[in-house]
This record gives sequence, C-alpha cells and structure tokens, in this order.
Amino acid sequence: MTWLDALMTMPRHRKRHLLQLIDALTVAMSLNLAVLLHWDTGLAPFATSLWFLTGLVTVATLACFHWLGIYRLVLRYMNPSAVLSLGTGALVSSLLVLLFDGMMGGLLSPSVAVIHGLALLVGVGGVRYALRELYLVSQRRQRRPVVIYGAGAAGCELASALRHGREYEPVAFIDDWRGLEGTLVDGLHVHQPCDLETLVDEHRAAMVLLAIPSATRSRRREILQRLSTLSIPVQTIPGSADVIAGNASISEVRDVAVEDLLGRDPVPQFPDLMDANIRGKSVMVTGAGGSIGSELCRQIIDQQPARLLLVDNCEFALFSIEQELLGHPGVGRSGVEVKPLLASIQHRDAMAAIFDGFEVHTVYHAAAYKHVPMVEYNLIEGVRNNVFGTLKLARSAISAGVETFVMVSTDKAVRPTNAMGASKRLTELICQALARSGCATRFCMVRFGNVLGSSGSVVPSFREQIERGGPVKVTHPEITRYFMTIPEAAQLVIQAGAMARGGEVFVLDMGEPVRIQDLAVNMIRLSGLEVKDSEHPDGDIEIVHTGLRPGEKLFEELLIGEAVSGTRHDRIMTSREPFWEWPRLEAFLQELDRALGASDHLEVRRLLQSAPLAYHPADSMADLVWQARNDRLLAGNVPAGIEDGTIDLSGPVGLHSSKPV
Repeated sequence: MTWLDALMTMPRHRKRHLLQLIDALTVAMSLNLAVLLHWDTGLAPFATSLWFLTGLVTVATLACFHWLGIYRLVLRYMNPSAVLSLGTGALVSSLLVLLFDGMMGGLLSPSVAVIHGLALLVGVGGVRYALRELYLVSQRRQRRPVVIYGAGAAGCELASALRHGREYEPVAFIDDWRGLEGTLVDGLHVHQPCDLETLVDEHRAAMVLLAIPSATRSRRREILQRLSTLSIPVQTIPGSADVIAGNASISEVRDVAVEDLLGRDPVPQFPDLMDANIRGKSVMVTGAGGSIGSELCRQIIDQQPARLLLVDNCEFALFSIEQELLGHPGVGRSGVEVKPLLASIQHRDAMAAIFDGFEVHTVYHAAAYKHVPMVEYNLIEGVRNNVFGTLKLARSAISAGVETFVMVSTDKAVRPTNAMGASKRLTELICQALARSGCATRFCMVRFGNVLGSSGSVVPSFREQIERGGPVKVTHPEITRYFMTIPEAAQLVIQAGAMARGGEVFVLDMGEPVRIQDLAVNMIRLSGLEVKDSEHPDGDIEIVHTGLRPGEKLFEELLIGEAVSGTRHDRIMTSREPFWEWPRLEAFLQELDRALGASDHLEVRRLLQSAPLAYHPADSMADLVWQARNDRLLAGNVPAGIEDGTIDLSGPVGLHSSKPV
C-alpha cells in the first residue's frame, strides 16, 4: 500500500485531526507571513508579543472553523457553499487579529490583518483542493475511462457524478454542435463525432455514455448507428421524462434501449380518445397478465375507470398484475375497484357469470395463444382457444349489453401461413360478422405487429444470448419484422377502440420493417463486441441461422386489401376487408367445432383453408399429436387406408389423407 492509499483509507476522525493540525500551521504561517510582508525589519521586534498573538489567533480561528462546520465538509464534494464557509472563517480570523492586537496595545497595522485573512483563505482552500485532487487521483487509478456523448447540462452533471464514483472516469466530451468544438466543459475537451474512434484508441476508453436525454428517438438512432461501427459498449442515461418524474437520476447509466435502435418517436395521445370508453366505466381486460393485456391495464388505470376486471387463466400472471395495480397511484387516488378473475374465455358459463355479476361497459380482448410454432405444434387447442374462446366471449358480451368490444389482432392474420395467424383472422371475421348482425355491441379489431419485450420476443432472447457469449440465433438472414413498444401499442389500441362505429379493422402504423439480422448485429456491437464471421474470424459472437420455424414468414404484412383510409390519429388507419355474413360463418364454425371435437387435424386445416382467410400453410402438418399418431401407425403393420389409396404417402406422411389417420 502506498502513502496515498494509506492517507485515503485513514479513519475519518484521524483525517479531521490531521486537517486541524494543518489548519493550525496555516493560521500561524499566514499571520507571520503578513507581518514579514508589512515590515522589512523582520519578526525580531515583535518576537514575544507575536508568539503570544499567534497562539491566541490560532486557537480562536480553529474554534471558529469548528463552529462554522468546516470540519464536517466532505472534501470530495467541495462546492461554492464550502468556499463561502472558508471565506467567512478567514474574515473572522482577520477580525480576531485586530481584536487581540488591540488588547495587546496595537503593535500591528490593520493591513497585517487583511494580508493574514487573504493568505489564510488561499492556504486552507489550497490544502483542501490539493487533498480533493489526491482523492480523485487515487480513485482515477481504479476507474475505467469513458467518453461522454453530449456536452450539455446532462453531460456535465453525469461527468461530475462519475468523478465521485468508483467505476468510471470521464476523459472527453463528444458533441455535434460545432460551436463547442475545441472548448473546455467541466475541465474536459469537447470533440466532434468524427474524432470518436481516435479518442477511444488514445484513452483506451471502456465505454461511450450517451448523455442526450431530451433527444428524439430518431436522433438517438442516428447516433447509435454511427457508434455501432466502433464495437465499443454504449450505455445511456434515462430520458428526461423519467428524470423529471423522479423515476431515475442522471447518474444512472443503463443499457441502450432497443426502442432507440428502432428510432420510432412516440406520438402524443388524444386525451378524449384515451378516456372515451374508460372514464367512470366498468372495463374488462382478457389476458390481463400478458404483455399487451398488462400494459392495457396500466393505461386504463390512468384514465380512472370505475372498475377494472382482470381476466386471465394463469394464476401467477393474474396475481402479479393485480399486485402491481394495487400499488398504482391511480387506484388509491380515484378509488378504482380492481377485480382479479381467474377464468378461461373458453368457458362461456364463466364469462356469462362475470358479465352478469359486473356491469361491463367495455371489453379489451387480448387473451390468445400467439406463439406461432407453439400453435403449429398444438393445432387443435390453439384454434379452439383463439377462435371459439373469442366466439364465446363475444356472445356473452352481446347478451350482457356490453357497449364496446375491442379485439387485439396481429399482422400474422394477413395472408397467414400458420395456424395462429389463420385463427386470428377467423376471429376478425367473427367480430366483423357479429358487428353486422344488428347487435347493440360495437365490435372492432386492432391489428399490429410485434411488440418489444413481449414474451417470446427476439430482443430479450438476443440480449440473453449475447450475455452468454453467443451464438446469437437468427432464423433467416433476410427475415424482417415490424416492431412497436408495448406502451405505444396499448395506447393506440385504446384510442382506436374509441373511434369504432362497428366492424372496423384498425391497422396501426408500425413504421418501417426491421431486418432482424441488422438488429442482432447492432445489439452485439453496442455491447462492445464484434460479430464473428468470415470477414472477422477473430470476432466475439457468431450469428447462426437456424432456418424458418414451422409456419413462419420471411415478411409480415398489415393490410389485406387496398381499401385503406386514415383517421384523426396519424398512427391509426382503417381497412375494409372481406368477410362472411353471420349465417354462413355460423354454419362454418359448427363444422370446425365438430372437427376440433374429433381431433381431426387434417379436417381442421382443410376448413381453415376453405374460409376467406387467404390461409396457405407454409409447411406440412407440424402438430405433435398428429405426428405421434402417424409415427405409431408407420411403426406397426401397414395401416388401413394405404391399400385402398385413401392415404397418400407420396408427400409428407398423411398430409393428403381424405380422412384422419
């Protein structure tokens, strides 16, 4: 351990005693220096008197310093108020010189007291500044150098906070504004973005910290795209809204949010649309514990409904969202009743009982099986839940006189290549047909793409794979998806529902589609790592392509036809799309129900293809039960049906069967 380390680790009471000793010497030296500067004769003529005067002034000055709280100051946090305290102490010490000198006969000139005060202020201030710098030097040796992007108020506050921490040492500022180029801000040089690569190499910077909390997401995206080429870790400070709301502090650095990579700026809400179907009303959310359902609940609470019914068939998810909402400020402020209801939408009696027990005005239907491969593997249950669960819920809502029924749909319902998308398109047809059947309930559908951070989303999967050291798994190098944040999706669902007149398919503007390969590359590089490929064999993390999963598309769409019109909201459009009238659809649903009851997988698929869903399966049958049954038949004797030609084995096993295997 060096002397500096020993000094820094000394107990606080010893540091205080050491500082008092240094201050005593400084007071004595300041007074004697003042006498020397004023009289050329030296100290000899005043030897006895000056020795006694010095002792009195020193003791009294230290007592004054103690009374002013100077020894309670933490040197690393020296600020203008500390300097003011030191100045007050020096002034009092000057007055003490005049007082004691007058009591001893007035041997010294008043100018000696003035010089003493100035010298004392410089001395005690300089000692403290020197000790503060020694502390910062000792800490700097253990901290990692970082470059701060943004030399504004947030950047300065961040630099100050980092200097007092133990992790990072700011070494330079980067700022786009040319007026700051070459200047010094908070002791650090400000450079242009083009100098960033040189700065990183020169200072061996461990990280770039974004200190631009008020920048738009599109602006942040531009900056992050530039930084991603450097393969240096990038972190950011919270947005200005979080800081103002007290949810975070400027010094709190975080990983870069994927929302910043997408560059999609939020659109202001329309307050009248947000609360039209909610304020003072009884509102039900199905799938309340899911990604979209739970965010809908949070947004709904803010609009002060009279009652919020949380419906979910997962006990833990229901418990989690109930506990979160009970702690929400809006619940206590407006007295919203929060009712957790453990039920499945497939049970019509349970739904009818809920509607009968609570006077429900608005339903937001977000309950569904949405994971594409999972529904492919479990075709019967996926279709039964998504289609007939929605049908039973909708009929119960009509019987109960619900005012508005808003169904959350998906872009996978457009020309679906998988059973999940086909089932969601069929639920759209159900809502469209019911809306035209003359019932009082207003039905509408809201269709959008992927939401960031939802269960099964690629973003948390990529982040976890990067933390494990890779590889990062992408199904196909050209696969693209639309993305939206969960809060924005929930807000737009609520606002779209408020504009419903009955039977509309609302389509949310998802912006530009994102290439998943590019998203993975940017996430790797912004973690400070390099992609390992043929051009960079020494890279850190490899991206592997696993192939499209059952039913998965390369490109998703949002619109079926061209009949699209805008609404008063910039991000919400309406689409007129074909559907069956209720009598014809009802007959079809009866056939589908019989096929589901018989676990006739092939008939279910055939029926889905016969409906106006534009359903064209991308793969052969992937249902696990169906495959297991066929495998058992093939493992035994030749099954009945092959000899008479009703089972065609020329393609995928049983795919062309005219009856269930």
